[in-house]
Amino acid sequence: QVQLVESGGGLVQPGGSLRLSCIASGFRFEDQGMAWFRQAPGKEREFVARITDNGIYTQYTDSVKGRFTISRDNAKNMVFLQMNMLKPEDTAVYVCAAPSRSLWGNGIQVTVSS
Repeated sequence: QVQLVESGGGLVQPGGSLRLSCIASGFRFEDQGMAWFRQAPGKEREFVARITDNGIYTQYTDSVKGRFTISRDNAKNMVFLQMNMLKPEDTAVYVCAAPSRSLWGNGIQVTVSS
């Protein structure tokens, strides 16, 4: 089955950290660039970060640069998003994606609140 499944979300206080994981199945993961998007309540889905198939190149939206890190483990078919120094405005549903395949996960909630 071709799918992406996210895990690792939850509630965290401002300034805290979370690590999101996404496990892929049903396609050649090592051939795909991967990305994370997010959607906050009442807002459109926005790009957060992407990583090339070999993991060498990464790109981030300006609001998370220096705080978030995207990485991948091709041996485990997994992509990660390490989120540090979280802010309330990072609250959203985070979605893992293989954009070139138009493949999206169901998303996972991240809430940053005291």
